[in-house]
Amino acid sequence: MKIAFIGCVNFSFALLETLADLPEAEIALVVTKSASSANADFHSLEPLARSMGAPCINVDRQPSISLEAEIAKAEADVVFCFGWSHVLPRSVLDAAPGGVVGYHPALLPKNRGRHPIIWALALGLPTTGSTFFIMDEGADSGDILDQAVVAIDDNDDAGTLYEKLKAEAKRQIKSIVEGLSDGTLVARKQDNTAANTWRKRSAADGMIDWRMSATTIHNLVRALAHPYPGAECRYGTQSVKIWRTALVEGSLKNLEPGKVLRHNGRQLVVQCGDGAICLLDHEFSELPEIGSYL
Repeated sequence: MKIAFIGCVNFSFALLETLADLPEAEIALVVTKSASSANADFHSLEPLARSMGAPCINVDRQPSISLEAEIAKAEADVVFCFGWSHVLPRSVLDAAPGGVVGYHPALLPKNRGRHPIIWALALGLPTTGSTFFIMDEGADSGDILDQAVVAIDDNDDAGTLYEKLKAEAKRQIKSIVEGLSDGTLVARKQDNTAANTWRKRSAADGMIDWRMSATTIHNLVRALAHPYPGAECRYGTQSVKIWRTALVEGSLKNLEPGKVLRHNGRQLVVQCGDGAICLLDHEFSELPEIGSYL
């Protein structure tokens, strides 16, 4: 089965590597980029494509190229598109007989839309999903090819959840390729009545407000851990990154949010709207004094 592969993130790289080892998969074309400010986990696929001997298009160097024409020229049976921050036009969606297979790290039809890993952690969800689907002109609304539930543990952050999803997707894509090759894989329609769509997050969504509960702040920090840009708090005129936290038991109810309760020379405990939190990994150049306010 001839595959045209589109992507430019770490996840894309991992799945292209997996496909390269499958006897049913022939990589007929790779489409990627040289850089992307939109993807914190950017990873060009060009070196991997070259090492595989696969034709490669870098859209940064060839911005006017017709992807649908190149997919047709490669005689691709199907297109895989993972980690690509561009809407594919109808002409590309129809360029291969098998259409375009997309991926969304959520349990579709729930939680379509933007930043699914971040939202799942920030909202404190106990599970998310790993879903492959046939792309249409909607947002994550196409027919589902394969789906798996992925547990979110209390100690997961964006980095560990990303790795869990990547490992699950690598397992899934093997059976997807087998099913597409022998014609046994049947897609199922999504129930649009059960769908919701997560909105795009802004920089303000990553700011810590100490009036939030300790649990909410802890989840926000987990959600924005590497490879994402980190949660932030204000300290004087500065914005300070917070990378890892822990909930603190036995906090007092009569203290104001944002008060620094104690520190040990590196880690510090801060009162929240409900409970207290320990900042384990942060970018304070100088620790705030005990009794001061963030």
